[in-house]
Amino acid sequence: MDTKPQSKDSMKSTWRTADRKEWNHHHWALEILNAHPIALDKDVPVHSKDEKIPHMPQWSLQRWVLFYSALPLILHQTIMMYTGHTLGPITTFNLYFLAFNATVIYQVHILRRLGHIYGFLDGDKHERDGVPDVGVAKVVTSLYKTTGSRLILSVYLAYNRNMLPSEMSWLWLPLEIGLYGIVLDFWFYWYHRLMHDVSFLWKYHRTHHLTKHPNPLLAAYADHEQEFFDMVGVPMMTYFSLKLMGLPMGFYEWWICHEYVAFAEVFGHSGLRLHMTVPSTLSWLLQMFDCDIVIEDHDLHHRKGWRKSHNYGKQTRLWDRIFGTCTERIESVESNVDYSDRVTMPLF
Repeated sequence: MDTKPQSKDSMKSTWRTADRKEWNHHHWALEILNAHPIALDKDVPVHSKDEKIPHMPQWSLQRWVLFYSALPLILHQTIMMYTGHTLGPITTFNLYFLAFNATVIYQVHILRRLGHIYGFLDGDKHERDGVPDVGVAKVVTSLYKTTGSRLILSVYLAYNRNMLPSEMSWLWLPLEIGLYGIVLDFWFYWYHRLMHDVSFLWKYHRTHHLTKHPNPLLAAYADHEQEFFDMVGVPMMTYFSLKLMGLPMGFYEWWICHEYVAFAEVFGHSGLRLHMTVPSTLSWLLQMFDCDIVIEDHDLHHRKGWRKSHNYGKQTRLWDRIFGTCTERIESVESNVDYSDRVTMPLF
């Protein structure tokens, strides 16, 4: 690594090719988990802006999220049924915390694989940012803080140790999944927009915008104050909003909603050159009103937005449409999408 001191705002990323004797446990954590956005020994294809962009259908995204959401639920159900013991809140937190992080890391692996096949948005102008030398520790600790804080909140507010996963409100689940993303995005939209518009708040958000071409690991690259409101404040407001609407929002349903949101956050920061809409059980309704969100929407928020920005939503474009803050797509514009060139999200 470069021995010259770097600014805390530096996005220079050279640590992966540096002498490993200079690594600390944070560097080794990313290496051992193989949580790298690109492989250094493989090429990344580069495409011009007007080259047709492949399409990833909604069903393959829904399948991926539901499959990996179900794994800890099945394990939880099996333990309780065959041991006759209920799981306490601490055990439950650890089970789902492990599952949450494992799912995110595996999603990074798959996105890396797809990136080396299909390339990245704006790839003819700039490669994807790496994990900065000065921010390795921030990236690693952010992963645990952002997943852990959501689950602590969910366990505290919604977990019932005497309830089996199979006893969740299956009838309400599809509506809860769809509304959770929309309602969460309302609270996120205004929190996010205020972070840009208000000088006092911008200082807590600017770190996240140091990357103009983010990768999945930079989804939570932010200061502590932003992380708290992003991962605790917004989900809590969403939970209570849905409860006020009369929806059950038990722990298990909330877990699945968390998985949908996290999937979209990681995908939205990948810059992957694919046209896919964020998975939602109400995506059909959002698409009717041109309010669905694709990877390029948030990518443009990073690339072209600084203080006064656009595309503040991360789960939908509904609130950007309503409040007039949408910006035009470039590579994912409708005429440039090749719907016959279908790419499915691989389960494994």
